[in-house]
Amino acid sequence: MKNTPSGIDRAAPVVARRELPIRAPAPAVWALLTYVPGWPVWQPDIAEARALTPLAPGATFHWRTGGVDVTSTVYALDAPRSILWGGSSQGITAVHRWTFTPSVSATVVVTEESWDGEAVRADADAVARALDRSLAHWLLYLKSAAERPAR
Repeated sequence: MKNTPSGIDRAAPVVARRELPIRAPAPAVWALLTYVPGWPVWQPDIAEARALTPLAPGATFHWRTGGVDVTSTVYALDAPRSILWGGSSQGITAVHRWTFTPSVSATVVVTEESWDGEAVRADADAVARALDRSLAHWLLYLKSAAERPAR
């Protein structure tokens, strides 16, 4: 892929980062996050999600959140440690990284994302608050799903 990001854009006008320990093994948390069609089951902010192929560098997947259709491309993947994806929608260029680090009693999940574009620069403070809230929700929903007892 030409001009493929190797990380989030730390110089972007909006960068957000959140971290949360999840009491589940990294491969289980990874499986939840990387099974895109399952997102609407545990992530209520996502109305639909589909991936025609397993996630791998260059693969694309489609999802709908907040009434916005998003197409993302996987830029890098190191299962079950990290995944980097991104794309553009409604004039916003986003790059999103997830990392999973096993600890003694949990998996520490870090999610960080950069946003750039005219709409972002027009009101970076409000956009930053919204993105931070979104990342916090993603992590809390992922934690809830990963820590749910098996039936």
